[in-house]
Amino acid sequence: MKEFQTIPAWVSSFPALQTITDPVWCGVSNTAQVINLPANTPVFHAGESCKNYLLVLAGSINVQKVTDDGHEITLYHMQPGHSCELTTACLLGGDCYHAEAITTTAVQAVLISKKAFMHALSGSDGFRDFIYSSIDSGMNELATLVEEVAFGPMDQRLAQHLLDSALCTNPIKATHYDLAAELGTAREVVSRLLKKFEHQGWVKLRRGEVEIIEKGELCTLVKHHAP
Repeated sequence: MKEFQTIPAWVSSFPALQTITDPVWCGVSNTAQVINLPANTPVFHAGESCKNYLLVLAGSINVQKVTDDGHEITLYHMQPGHSCELTTACLLGGDCYHAEAITTTAVQAVLISKKAFMHALSGSDGFRDFIYSSIDSGMNELATLVEEVAFGPMDQRLAQHLLDSALCTNPIKATHYDLAAELGTAREVVSRLLKKFEHQGWVKLRRGEVEIIEKGELCTLVKHHAP
């Protein structure tokens, strides 16, 4: 009789996967490869074929689209406990990547081969539900991004991004170019708004960082533009 396989330790980082106990998922999870990547390392490039399903255990990965003229926009960040929606779409559609990903910190991630992914998708109801749920979540995030880029006032979006970033660290370690890429706008626009914020005494600008001085004023700006 074949010995029952236990779920590997890395699955504990994903509560929804941890509840799946069927033999197919159990077997597939044990074939996964845990990898470590340093900061500023490409994870995949636009035009590459997708060979593995990707899950993040630790660190952060930036998934971004770069236009032919060099403009960048961040589509989403992969944080611990997240899968990559673009990778999922490429695996399901048999298509190549239409964007690129790069680690923003040191990253520990899990790779599941395309063959094992498809086996789990067809043989494990629990894993299939997890995939569909992640696709739904990813589509909602993308719709929100499109709405913000198309309709959100840039000063309000910049203020909100600074407030969110300051939850982790203040001063915020980011160049004007980094912020522009996050918000999908030109560096000159971000620089102009930051200088305006500084003139009003809301932030302090230094090379490669932004320090929030008046959090309340930024919050007021965000609320002022809220629908």
